[in-house]
Amino acid sequence: MSKLTSSPAAAQAPAPTQAPAPARPGGIDWRQVFTFPNPVNEYAARITAGLVVLLSVVTLLTGFGWGLAVIAVGFWLRLLFGPRISPLARLSVRVLTPLLGKTRLVPGPPKRFAQGIGAAMSTAAAILLAAGLAPAAWILLAVLIVAASLESVLGFCLGCVVFGILQRRGFIPEDVCEACNNIVLRRD
Repeated sequence: MSKLTSSPAAAQAPAPTQAPAPARPGGIDWRQVFTFPNPVNEYAARITAGLVVLLSVVTLLTGFGWGLAVIAVGFWLRLLFGPRISPLARLSVRVLTPLLGKTRLVPGPPKRFAQGIGAAMSTAAAILLAAGLAPAAWILLAVLIVAASLESVLGFCLGCVVFGILQRRGFIPEDVCEACNNIVLRRD
């Protein structure tokens, strides 16, 4: 029985935001490695999106192809590991957001889905550029800039809207829908 619980039933059902303990002592719990926060501070997500916009605009204006690779890697790091490894997310979560002193918690799964869309778009743009199709790559990057700008400036997460549409159509599993619906949104 866990030190934090007082009944066997409570020990069997971890809280939704906690990852289960490793299956064996000293072993790696891969579910813990690939966790994404739930809930997410919307202000941190918006600041990260703003940093993505900044990096993307610089990449677009300079035509620096490696910038696309950096953007794609950043999205993949955030998608797979949450903000723990991504330099932009760490900067926003650990430095910039605390300076604001604001918190507004929103469900994590739609934000992770949005990171997946960003990963797919930036990866496709990098592949298109490497294949010699620069105009198509820059168009994809421009679309990414628009979406990240909407998130950063207006708090409108386009990926979250797509997530909601898929959720209503039954493409998102019930347990994910339930997890999103049970998040208490707070303003501090």
